[in-house]
Amino acid sequence: MTVAPDAPTQSPSAPALAEPTVPVRAGWVALLFGANLAVWMGFFTPIQVLLPNQIEQIAPLSKEVMLGWVTGAGALAALVANPLAGALSDRTTGRLGRRHPWTFAGALVGAGGLVLMSMQQTVVGVALCWVGVQICFNAMLAALTAAVPDRVPVSQRGAVSGWVGLPQVLGVVLGTLLVTMVVTGTRPGYLAVAVAVLVLMLPFVLATRDDPLPRSARPPFDVRAFWVSPRRYPDFAWAFGTRFLVQLGNSMATLYLLYFLTDALRLTDPEGGLLVLILIYTVGIMATTVVAGRISDRSGRRKPLVIASGFVMAVAAVLLAVWPTWTVTMTAATVLGCGYGIYVSVDQALITQVLPAATARAKDLGIINIANSAPQVLAPAIAAPIVATLGGYPVLYGATAVVTILGGLFVYKIRSVR
Repeated sequence: MTVAPDAPTQSPSAPALAEPTVPVRAGWVALLFGANLAVWMGFFTPIQVLLPNQIEQIAPLSKEVMLGWVTGAGALAALVANPLAGALSDRTTGRLGRRHPWTFAGALVGAGGLVLMSMQQTVVGVALCWVGVQICFNAMLAALTAAVPDRVPVSQRGAVSGWVGLPQVLGVVLGTLLVTMVVTGTRPGYLAVAVAVLVLMLPFVLATRDDPLPRSARPPFDVRAFWVSPRRYPDFAWAFGTRFLVQLGNSMATLYLLYFLTDALRLTDPEGGLLVLILIYTVGIMATTVVAGRISDRSGRRKPLVIASGFVMAVAAVLLAVWPTWTVTMTAATVLGCGYGIYVSVDQALITQVLPAATARAKDLGIINIANSAPQVLAPAIAAPIVATLGGYPVLYGATAVVTILGGLFVYKIRSVR
């Protein structure tokens, strides 16, 4: 494994801290896939369908602004919850292991939060519940994200990251199908997602090994550790910047997608149109993500694929900005899916190779995950005024293209990974 410059040499005294060398089996990957599907269904189904509908019922005249405030508050909570939960899981000792207790507790309490959320009839109540749900599911995500560097050898991480990345979009597809076709209504939708989260999480926790951390190997808790010096670990900093910009572009493009179909394209069935786009997008991702991950494993080259993915996603945004028709929107969804499929597997594998220390994998990945959450805070502040007064959806998608290209180019600066 190539480490970041100035990264300390590790001589772990416990299996939980050792660099993995034994390839993981397909069964383990399948169970991790299911657990990740649980957490992404918990995140994205509310954001894509349930929250917009619930907010529109409560505040129809200010739905865009209120949705931005609610999703922004949840993302702000995630900024703190993810790295903090990761740091705590790095220090967790006991026979159940470091990660599984956080996966189980996050899913259980988060599912309860969804149930409570289904009962809310004010924007404030929805926001408070969503903050709680985000905290719980981010604790779960922090533990699950660390499973790859904990258990998967570097030579296998591209392919495994591809499989683990698929639930990010399948969670949207299956969640949308669940709350639009299997059950109907906002409250039944939240309850169905809560049940799905628990059912998909349990097999991974119950059937896979999580090496316990001896108390003697537990690292000290130091608030200063949450600052990873860009000067000492420049590759980690550039990886963070790449992830931040690409996810900012993605958040800007998808936040108001349901409203784009309703108000710009004026579809008679915007929810049905959203489902079609999600399905097309998912097919694009499935066509590229595992293949791209395996190519990067075999070639040992991650950066060219990440750069290419940024440009491909930008093409999709330009299509939406210039030709906002239903046919072009479906084409853009295909292109975006193919680009994001490449990105989601290869960039995640690249990031695991620039982590500063084995003793803080979950904490450091939690910091990287801030680059997933922070754009959700920033995107409403950028997107809302653009849509309302600064040119509408064409300008929004044009800005998305620029941001995504910059995100792809940032990976050039990483030196310890090819």
